Amino acid sequence: MRRKDNSQGTDNVLVDLGFDDAEELSAKAALALKLNELIDKRGLSQTQAATITRMTQPKVSQIRCYKLQNISLERLMQALVSLDQYVEIIVRPAQHAQRRGITVAA
Repeated sequence: MRRKDNSQGTDNVLVDLGFDDAEELSAKAALALKLNELIDKRGLSQTQAATITRMTQPKVSQIRCYKLQNISLERLMQALVSLDQYVEIIVRPAQHAQRRGITVAA
């Protein structure tokens, strides 16, 4: 997770802070937020969430604390599916060169 200089503001604070993997981090955060909302809504303990999602309890703990460096986007999506969610990935041409990237709506 290296930072790079970005003097022009964007709608992504991680890009503005200069993280070269800002889009991935932002996508992970959006998926983790949804996952945490589902865990809370269902009243699951970390152990119960781990069993349902087929993760270890320490991984669930990392997600609960938004420490997402060692958790892949794919793993977060699989966990959401385990909690009866539908995850859709859409790939389409970028309208403008500045609009290429990753967006997650959860």
